[in-house]
Amino acid sequence: MITILIILAVIVIFFFYGISIYNRLVKLRTMVQEAWSSIDVMLKKRHDLIPNLIETVKGYATHERETFDSVTRARAAAMSANSIEEKQAAEKNLSQAMMNLNAVAEQYPDLKANTNFLQLQGELSALEGDIEKSRRYYNGTVRENNILVETFPSNIIAGMFKFEKATFFELENVAERAVPQVKF
Repeated sequence: MITILIILAVIVIFFFYGISIYNRLVKLRTMVQEAWSSIDVMLKKRHDLIPNLIETVKGYATHERETFDSVTRARAAAMSANSIEEKQAAEKNLSQAMMNLNAVAEQYPDLKANTNFLQLQGELSALEGDIEKSRRYYNGTVRENNILVETFPSNIIAGMFKFEKATFFELENVAERAVPQVKF
């Protein structure tokens, strides 16, 4: 009789442990979705701000048509990207196009002094910081989710209920990885 009670107690403990793991998996999946939603909203704000910046620069640099077109194309591609992988590639291209636009703006001292341009650049800079913070939060929740999905014994519950690993959101910027050169 005691053996049956011990076996029953072990089964109940494993059952409740399985429920606990399932609930953690659901929680992390929801947090990953919430974090991605936050990034998506900020990227939309960024995409909405870019045309205003282009129009401001256009007023000063009318002969830089190719730069404006590349930013517009990159923005359209970023807005139409659906998966995280597509968004990563599109945002990488958009960041490069924006760096080119900023390089054009550097050539026009009057533009750099324009209050509208400075305000738009400030908003864009603040938004980039917010996107970076959201990306770190998203990647942190993805990390926690992926660890739980892959480690034993939670991987058994994850497999039974079709929980999957999430994709990290990383923008690979070659300029950020380059070693700065210091010359005196």
